[in-house]
Amino acid sequence: MKLSREERAWILVDCGNSAYSMAVTTALLPIIFSMFENVKSSMDLGYFNSLASILVAILSPILGTIADYKDKKKRFFVFFTLLGVIATTALAFVSPSGGQWQLLVLFFVLSAIGFAGSNIFYDAFLVDVSSNERMDKVSSFGFAFGYISSVIPFGISLALIFLMGMDKAIGYQIGFIITALWWGLLTLPMIRDVKQRHYIEPEPRPLLSSFKRLADTFKNVRQHKIVFIFLCAYFFYIDGVDTIIKMVVPYATSVLGDDALDTFTLLGILLIIQIIAFPCAILYGSLAKRFSAGTMISAGIVTYIISCVAAYFISSVWHIFILGAMIGSAQGGIQALSRSYYAKIVPKEKSNEFFGFYNIFGKFSAIVGPAIMSFTTAITGDARWSILSIIPLFIIGFIIFITLPKEQQPNAEIVR
Repeated sequence: MKLSREERAWILVDCGNSAYSMAVTTALLPIIFSMFENVKSSMDLGYFNSLASILVAILSPILGTIADYKDKKKRFFVFFTLLGVIATTALAFVSPSGGQWQLLVLFFVLSAIGFAGSNIFYDAFLVDVSSNERMDKVSSFGFAFGYISSVIPFGISLALIFLMGMDKAIGYQIGFIITALWWGLLTLPMIRDVKQRHYIEPEPRPLLSSFKRLADTFKNVRQHKIVFIFLCAYFFYIDGVDTIIKMVVPYATSVLGDDALDTFTLLGILLIIQIIAFPCAILYGSLAKRFSAGTMISAGIVTYIISCVAAYFISSVWHIFILGAMIGSAQGGIQALSRSYYAKIVPKEKSNEFFGFYNIFGKFSAIVGPAIMSFTTAITGDARWSILSIIPLFIIGFIIFITLPKEQQPNAEIVR
């Protein structure tokens, strides 16, 4: 499929911001955070990450309704992207030797808000850059190239960290700058080439009008039945997906022990997931054209259920790599097709508002799964049971999802 200039520019943003997700959220920041003498555990970062997610989730529908007005969407996108890039750069200038971990956390929260906030409007731009018939493929390309391209800045950062010393902060700090530059530079084509094509004409007192439109959407939820059912299904199965993404390393460490998994092995597992997710996300997009996006989302859910069962039986590091491959095979595809599926069923001129709801369901769902795993481990005293405890999330999501119409590529007019 030949991509248009706007589609290429949109995909490049995924390539840029995926570097943040890989380097800052998952790998580099937790390690440098643990270098501060007055920090008890790098796991404490999870609290601050949740704080940023909750703030964005609460604000996203409000911001989305305002951004639906003509020429507003890109302004919000640029603002949050700049916030994320600048805050990520600022992380590089907080050294563990200074002991000011609070300042590091502040910049991290700001960067997380910038990342999550920009993604609301980035996802909503999918309706502006692509047609319904091309959305599955374009969305899949975004996730696929995002996964594989994030390996480049992360690989460079990892090489510098290795050369300068795994226990030295300087390599990680340079990694933050590399990540910020990568994210910012790959966002420039979108700012230049992509325009908001679907919008609502400006009204007097736009903030008040936005709140009224938001209230009308809540009141008229029956007019958006397909959207509502999908979001309910999405809440459960994406909770399982996000939980595994966040908890696969802590789970593996708990089951196999710290001695079996050193830092380089853990980072290697993350790289395996990223690399495998690249072709599999593209494959999901291609198969969606033949079998439908709904069928492939269902296939992804089933793959995750099998992965959870397999994870219960792991007993060596090689099993973790195999598990990572299984997760990577479905991770990009299920995320990409969920995004494009949703983009097809929402009113295009209200895409920001509706992707605000999408963001709420995605962010708040990410709180449930880790809590279930932690609670199960505390009750049973065995981390292995915790991975089985999230299977019901996938099953509930799957049952709700299959109640949607078989031909799940309706035009926006169907749900208005």
